[in-house]
Amino acid sequence: MNSKLASSDLNVLAKKVLLNYWLAPAHLVIIQNEGLKTLWKFKDKEQTFCLKRLRHSIDKAAFTVNAQIHIYNNQGKVPKIYLNKDNEPITEHEEQLFVLYEWIEGRDLNFSLPSDLAIAIKGLANFHLASKGYTAPDHARISSKLENWPNQYESMAKRLEKWREEAVSKQQMPSFQAYLSCIDEMLEIANMAIEEIKKSSYEKLTGIPLQECTLCHQDYGEGNVIYSNDILYVIDLDSTTYDLPLRDLRKIIGKQMQNLSSCNEEKIMSILKWYEEVNPLSQEYKKILIIDLMYPHGFFGAVKDIFKKSKAISSSKIKGAATFERKKLQLLKNLLQKVD
Repeated sequence: MNSKLASSDLNVLAKKVLLNYWLAPAHLVIIQNEGLKTLWKFKDKEQTFCLKRLRHSIDKAAFTVNAQIHIYNNQGKVPKIYLNKDNEPITEHEEQLFVLYEWIEGRDLNFSLPSDLAIAIKGLANFHLASKGYTAPDHARISSKLENWPNQYESMAKRLEKWREEAVSKQQMPSFQAYLSCIDEMLEIANMAIEEIKKSSYEKLTGIPLQECTLCHQDYGEGNVIYSNDILYVIDLDSTTYDLPLRDLRKIIGKQMQNLSSCNEEKIMSILKWYEEVNPLSQEYKKILIIDLMYPHGFFGAVKDIFKKSKAISSSKIKGAATFERKKLQLLKNLLQKVD
């Protein structure tokens, strides 16, 4: 299987695949080609389509593709998936996987604009609501993060601790000096969050059948939403998994706080207000969201590539990530008391 074909060869490949849909477009445009993942845009009889070559295995693709079909059928705002002549959503051709979608024409959102952010948050809430009730096909590999947060927290804390040993052996380098200067405090925050999640209702809220749970996008951001005719469409569901809706919310709130370089209670409450206009959250859910925000995910993300990929990271970036974790801690402690 060769994923690095010339544009002309890629278009020949796409035309062969599209015969499975009784489509024979005269002209195709490659709009993305990154490794195996490729996107083609084309028109047929005045209708615009998007053909996507997937990078996942068939069992993993079966989970996410059928999840999108479920969300669409449940009135969720995602692109329609077209079935091939065998009535299947995934077409296998030359050991490669392809899916045909409707093309959504619209504009990107700018999450730094409050008006656009509000649209995005309400769209996320709608996505979560429409995702409930999904039963994956038997041949799909189930993706679920339910009941896993405490284990994930502890695993990340252990890696931070292990990396300290490596940093000690390389402490003559500024980046490792920076890591050592703040790791004790970061582990203290991590352990605080671990203690809080274990005391919370997390186990009760996640001990449910998968079909009663929401699906999380996991990569919800400016690049994966399209605003068209006053409707927010969610695209690129390749990382979809069963989980509490709080995972997507925590990532958005955390990124917003980092981008603003401030830990702002007003921003958090605005995001929650927009979300709850569509999908209300219980106090138990809000408490778990605050705990998840408290965990030093940002610091972990900032330093992991030094140790996992031997990638150079500046000491200022490491210290900046630690400073951010310190700044948001007091705010989140105060919020935690309010929802207790």
